[in-house]
Amino acid sequence: MNAPPAAAAPAYWHRTSSTTSPGTPSRRYLLCPPEHFAVEYAINPWMDPTRPVDRTAALRQWADLAAVLRGLGHRVELMDAEPGLPDMVFTANGATVVAGRVLVARFRHPQRAGEAEAHQRWFTAAGFRQVRNALEVNEGEGDLLVAGPRILAASGFRTTPAAHREAQRILGLPVVTLRLTDPRYYHLDTALAVLDQERIMYYPPAFSPDSRRLLHRLYPDAILAHGADAAVFGLNAVSDGRHVVLPATAQGLADQLHAAGYQPVPVALPELRKAGGGPKCCVLELRSDGGPP
Repeated sequence: MNAPPAAAAPAYWHRTSSTTSPGTPSRRYLLCPPEHFAVEYAINPWMDPTRPVDRTAALRQWADLAAVLRGLGHRVELMDAEPGLPDMVFTANGATVVAGRVLVARFRHPQRAGEAEAHQRWFTAAGFRQVRNALEVNEGEGDLLVAGPRILAASGFRTTPAAHREAQRILGLPVVTLRLTDPRYYHLDTALAVLDQERIMYYPPAFSPDSRRLLHRLYPDAILAHGADAAVFGLNAVSDGRHVVLPATAQGLADQLHAAGYQPVPVALPELRKAGGGPKCCVLELRSDGGPP
């Protein structure tokens, strides 16, 4: 018996419709090509050093992501990859930037410590005048997500609660502390995405009961992801307030986004997912105060 044909993707799930639209401000993003990408160690449940990685495919998939961001009208800046830092492609983990103020990460695992130094050098060379190296363990936008008037910050696996207090002091926004409880969602940006100034999407089972209640109170209209979409990193998404760049395999979540008035934009990053990363992991937003950094 022949297998039934695969269901056609909905009309909105095509990137040809993803263009800059009036009222969608251009964002500025920092990316790093995966020239030295590999899975050489295991520091999260997704990493398996015995599983082959195709670096050529990873570069191609990453280049597609960069092209999508540029196609949406955003400015993409590049950081040079450095040998010996196979996870450097995940620039979001290296810092958090608010109004030109930069808090450079302090990684929990020694394998990634050199990435913080590389980020510090990049921001200094790029002319950012307020660059601070974290004293407490924090992993940048992996765990510190700017959500309009506040920062949503996670602890549980990487970033410490003390780092939340440090971020509030240095970045100048109130910090809301959340606790992650599922090791598959070891960073906040694997379990929650900021869609715009007032709305988020997240996967409730990744959080402690107290954090779920807090998120429900702060965001009663949040989009709640299903387990199947969370498991393919659907929440590791980049939103400019209208377009939401997310893994093409998270079509259920894309349906929810479309129904809520957003434009889902699919990308495929299966090689980078072998290290526990997705679109957002590869994208660090460079937020300025409107002038030069």
